[in-house]
Amino acid sequence: MKQMNFITKLLKPKQKIITTTLTITSSNGFHLRPIAKFVNEVKKFDVKVTIIALNQEVSALQVPKILSLGLDKGDSFKLKVDGEKAQEVSSYLSNFFKKLMEDDTKIEIAKQEEESYQSSTIIGHTIAKGVGVAPLVRYRVKMSIDSSRESISIRDAINLTKDELLELSKSKDKNSEIFLAQKEILSSEVFNQDFQSLDNFKLTINSEIEKLKDTKFESRISDYRDLEKRVLKHLGIKYILELPDTPYILLADDLLPSEVEQIAKTSIEGVILENGTLMSHASILLRSNNIPSMIIESKIEDGIYSYIIVDANSGDIILNPTDRDIRRAKEKKRRIKMEQSKSYANRFAPTITLSGRKIKVLANVTDVNSAKEAKEYGADGIGLLRTEFLFSRKKPTLDEQIRAYREIFELFDDITVRTLDIGGDKSLPYINIPKENNPFLGVRGIRLSLQEEILFREQLLAIFKAHGGKRVKIMFPMVSQKEEFKKAKEIAQSVAKEHNIDISNILFGIMIEVPSVILALRVFDKEVDFYSVGTNDLTQYLFAIERTHPTLKVDITSPVVISALKIIIDNTTKPISICGELAGVEEVTKEIIDMGYSNLSVSSKLIPSLKDKIRLI
Repeated sequence: MKQMNFITKLLKPKQKIITTTLTITSSNGFHLRPIAKFVNEVKKFDVKVTIIALNQEVSALQVPKILSLGLDKGDSFKLKVDGEKAQEVSSYLSNFFKKLMEDDTKIEIAKQEEESYQSSTIIGHTIAKGVGVAPLVRYRVKMSIDSSRESISIRDAINLTKDELLELSKSKDKNSEIFLAQKEILSSEVFNQDFQSLDNFKLTINSEIEKLKDTKFESRISDYRDLEKRVLKHLGIKYILELPDTPYILLADDLLPSEVEQIAKTSIEGVILENGTLMSHASILLRSNNIPSMIIESKIEDGIYSYIIVDANSGDIILNPTDRDIRRAKEKKRRIKMEQSKSYANRFAPTITLSGRKIKVLANVTDVNSAKEAKEYGADGIGLLRTEFLFSRKKPTLDEQIRAYREIFELFDDITVRTLDIGGDKSLPYINIPKENNPFLGVRGIRLSLQEEILFREQLLAIFKAHGGKRVKIMFPMVSQKEEFKKAKEIAQSVAKEHNIDISNILFGIMIEVPSVILALRVFDKEVDFYSVGTNDLTQYLFAIERTHPTLKVDITSPVVISALKIIIDNTTKPISICGELAGVEEVTKEIIDMGYSNLSVSSKLIPSLKDKIRLI
């Protein structure tokens, strides 16, 4: 028996422990939503994963414990992976985390505009812009107990709530991750117990709330209150928000996320919160539902206010408006609504400047769903199809690639596909990229594709088989010299010849991201069919500041970047577009178009308003 145990130990694969240091680069810190998404991803692997920070080691499966670390922008932690495939899992999770940080958009404080009302005003902080005029209604809830409901255990009620949140998280709405975050809280070990009584469950909720008080994550308290409310609902205990059938402005101390869902379906004209934060999930949902809303630092005295004004554009709340104030606010509200409706209604119309120039507003797309969203928001085509979504976790088969590309290509006639852009801060679990001291200056983009030629050839073949005769532009990333482009194009042509595929409708171009290309544009003009300026990476290399650096930042609208764009457009004769973050910044739109750029590629939801802006240039 001892010999058998010895042999078993010999045959059992050795476990590895891989430790990687990761840095919080999001301005929002490592908060609940990205934590929940990260935890949900960790669950997919049969390894032990922990996070080490502030002299603590916590499970990467426990949302409350990670949240309690209070990791903010610039903080670092160690990701420890212990298991058979530790290296692959560590590589994947590190890459996933970095992508989370990139995608975690900073919540900007709304810029308030000047406005003049006759009556005295209360100044507030804008959550979501807009204007509301209606009677003031104070927050009230009533409890309802359904005694006829079949009795279930608290454990079953928790499981039903988790199922409910899982379904909500599957929505295509961008805020669906809020519900995933709540589900992961309820899935943590804190709630993984058989509660003997309702009091015991409520005590646990209150205990978690106490831990959040007076911390940077105090805004998450409402999520615990919301979870309590959802669980109680399955036990037959409902807390119903009392709301009128007619238009109203709601005054509350704070709101729960589920309550925002409820008021969004009513005749709500605006919301005033006497507490709350701009980062809370309720605030995010108020913005998503375009409900004019503000936070005030004072209390509104009891009284009957037949009509009040919430002007979240200027930050004014008027409790006793004059007739002139009411007329002014209603006219402003009508104008805003008309502008928004007009932008969306005109999203498919040609984008022509006042001087008669036609501008194409394209979309930056990350997968099939975002391509469909781009179509809905009026994109004139795809200016940048990031193909990494197919490769992130496992190597896709040729058929999987073809199906995905074909589904996207069928939506548009103008399509630019960027070949795999890996390296720098992005890695693949199935490709061994040697550790580099300066990965942003090493093997990434086209350099990696030329090294991993089998993977590169298969991706090109999938694109060729999916294009179906349409004109498709293939764009190589991180090209720094002519020879790289020529070699990549030669490989593409050999793939087509080997498989007898007609690629006469395929154009080949490059991303302008490396400053060396700017100095050699006349050389590249003889080789490429088109260019696309990636302003994010170009800015990084112009200033020698890594774009994921936790503390060093540079303004993408810097005169240096604008000057570089001017040099580029003045020194090339080939078609050119801008697909970096700068393309969506309306403050510089006129300057870019006046230079001569006529193709801008942006996030889908920016398209309607950007098109309207351009039509006035």
